[in-house]
Amino acid sequence: MAEDDLESLPGVGPATADKLTDTGYDSYQSIAVASPGELSNKADIGSSTASDIINAARKAADIGGFETGSMVLERRMQIGKLSWQIDEVDELLGGGLETQSITEVYGEFGSGKSQITHQLAVNIQLPSEYGGLEGGCIFVDSEDTFRPERIDDMVRGLDDEILQATMDDREIEGSPDDEDAMEELITDVLDKIHVAKAFNSNHQILLAEKAKELAGEHEDTDWPIRLVCVDSLTAHFRAEYVGRGQLAERQQKLNKHLHDLMRIGDLYNTAILVTNQVASNPDSYFGDPTQPIGGNILGHTSTFRIYLRKSKGDKRIVRLVDAPNLADGEAVMRVQDGGLKPE
Repeated sequence: MAEDDLESLPGVGPATADKLTDTGYDSYQSIAVASPGELSNKADIGSSTASDIINAARKAADIGGFETGSMVLERRMQIGKLSWQIDEVDELLGGGLETQSITEVYGEFGSGKSQITHQLAVNIQLPSEYGGLEGGCIFVDSEDTFRPERIDDMVRGLDDEILQATMDDREIEGSPDDEDAMEELITDVLDKIHVAKAFNSNHQILLAEKAKELAGEHEDTDWPIRLVCVDSLTAHFRAEYVGRGQLAERQQKLNKHLHDLMRIGDLYNTAILVTNQVASNPDSYFGDPTQPIGGNILGHTSTFRIYLRKSKGDKRIVRLVDAPNLADGEAVMRVQDGGLKPE
């Protein structure tokens, strides 16, 4: 929205409109989903004025009211499904990774969590007829895991038919057998992955806000942001907030961070993929003692929870632990030089 549009809201003059725009509230919709306290702090306005602005924005954006189940169903038809290019996993997830949702993947070190983020950063850019969403990716890297070389491997590991269709969509002349064409394709794929390294938890929270701005800038382009990866979500929070005395503060900040990410998904029809670390439960005498970090805050906020477990060799067990509309189950995949592959 232009600033003139914001000035039509009650209590918003030119100076307040500038503050709102500078802090990322540049549309009715972004203001409508904000809390009064949040808007008051960032725009330096009173809480009552912030409430009036938010209520007016909700009316202007036509959100916040009740709707029928049929209307919800119609809106859900806009949700995209990102294919993993592994039929067994896609079937387990009801078609693939869902937009407007947070999908959490947790597992011990070496189980393949970062491999999934890299593979889906490639898959998101594929033509829709091959399970992609023809969009860009934002990659928030908190553990120094992003490797462009791995993206190179995974692009080359795609089927020739998919590679050719992807080249044609991007108007790249040549075929998968042409090294120059492949190099051009890989460069183009990397150009559509926006990477930022998070140095601490506060920086990571800031990057989520920057990701929202970036998604807004690309919303009406040929390559909108359709995937946000955070690898890993909890590493910095786990390192910086140690002991029970800091647990409440950690969970509050983690909760805010998750809701910032969720807002990106809701506003821009984006899939949110976060990886999570695990701990061993010493009280567990039977079964798998592995449990995810983040407690109930993360458990309740994640729409889909996936437990990744090592098996023999390059095999990995993908277990769907929680989903609102899908049955629990397992699938098998392999982590190979060319990326994630079916068994």
